[in-house]
Amino acid sequence: MLETLTNFYTQVQEAVKIGNKLNLLPIMKNINNIILCGMGGSAIGGDILKSYLQNELKVPFLINRNYNIPEFIDKNSLVFISSYSGNTEETINALHLAKKRTNKIVCITSGGTLKKLALDNNFFLIIIPSGYQPRSALGFSFFPLLIFLSKLKIVKNKIDSIQETIELLKKLSEKYTLKNKIENNKPFSIAQKLSGKIPVIYSGSDVFTPVALRWKCQFCENSKVLAYHNSFPELDHNEITGWESSNPLLKKISVIILKDKDDTPEITERIKFTKEIISPHCAEILEFHSEGESLLARIFSLIYLGDFISYYLALLNHKDPTTIENIEILKKKLKNFKDNR
Repeated sequence: MLETLTNFYTQVQEAVKIGNKLNLLPIMKNINNIILCGMGGSAIGGDILKSYLQNELKVPFLINRNYNIPEFIDKNSLVFISSYSGNTEETINALHLAKKRTNKIVCITSGGTLKKLALDNNFFLIIIPSGYQPRSALGFSFFPLLIFLSKLKIVKNKIDSIQETIELLKKLSEKYTLKNKIENNKPFSIAQKLSGKIPVIYSGSDVFTPVALRWKCQFCENSKVLAYHNSFPELDHNEITGWESSNPLLKKISVIILKDKDDTPEITERIKFTKEIISPHCAEILEFHSEGESLLARIFSLIYLGDFISYYLALLNHKDPTTIENIEILKKKLKNFKDNR
């Protein structure tokens, strides 16, 4: 896991090369909506892509995490089928339903059943390298699709933003690894503060909501701790009242607020007032600002920080950040259930 994290910028470089080599099919036109079907680490790339492009896209973009697909999918729908292993049962089922309604299907996988189905049905296929945990292959699940959409002229070319992101990730990699002294290692020092706590991550804007989700998922999968996320301003219309509880468990909660230079004045004030209300009840409030100039670089700067924090927190918890024991147990139980039906 440490090697994968340290070399993440090289993964992005490789993912960009994969995207640049894609040759579009003539059928990929007259697109009225975009849907990405996926689960877990294979879906988070879609969440980030949708959020990153939300102020540029002229068509709706939906992330579908289920066996079923929305009724509105038709011949003018572009459907991304994302499964890193190629064997995710929910995603495979969604593919079988989608192919009855549209031939604008793009499969992105490292192999498995999805690769076979794509080849058998002549679907557009993006092959990405195997050997990663799906959550650790974010570069592969995000950048080829971003480049694909730019080649379709659905969004502008992002070459400059991508290059800045790669350079920033490389710089942060050198700062975040264990080669640095512990006292100078930002993610390690943050992990120390979070040890024994329940992380609750709040994003300062909807663009960064998937980043907060990413932090939550990485704490769960890497660090083996429960974590939760929400975003401003929505949390001020419901979740904030939960902090009125007198339950001593609240003192075990570390609130993490993800901030960006484009947070509006209204959001900035909401964060300020919300902190005043909840600070007496939680263990601490930690704030982290994105780095970089382009929105893409800023998004990935916070993703990368969260990934490293979750890694170091796993070590402090004496947990292997790579294994996902409960997920594997669940898969076996589901397999036995289907085999015995």
